Amino acid sequence: MIFNAVCLCMGQLVWKLMPDYHLIYLLGGFTIYVIGAAILIFAYRLGEISTLQPINSISFVFSTFIGVYFLNEILKPVNIIGVLFIISGVIVIGISSK
Repeated sequence: MIFNAVCLCMGQLVWKLMPDYHLIYLLGGFTIYVIGAAILIFAYRLGEISTLQPINSISFVFSTFIGVYFLNEILKPVNIIGVLFIISGVIVIGISSK
């Protein structure tokens, strides 16, 4: 699920950085995104969706850090609190799952 989240975020980053809708960036981002989606589908076959889908929310954490690191976005205290809640929730769900 973590690799899926990374793929989804990186595909979106490629689209964000895409200059003037160049086809190579569009296809590259789409390819990365599809790899993440394929991993997600495979994971759904092996695990419980009630556990896996909430864990997939870790992509919001990755998106926050990608925005700060690659796009020079400002990390506000409310963002930090939100990220900590997501991480805490993922840990609790991960520990309590089968």
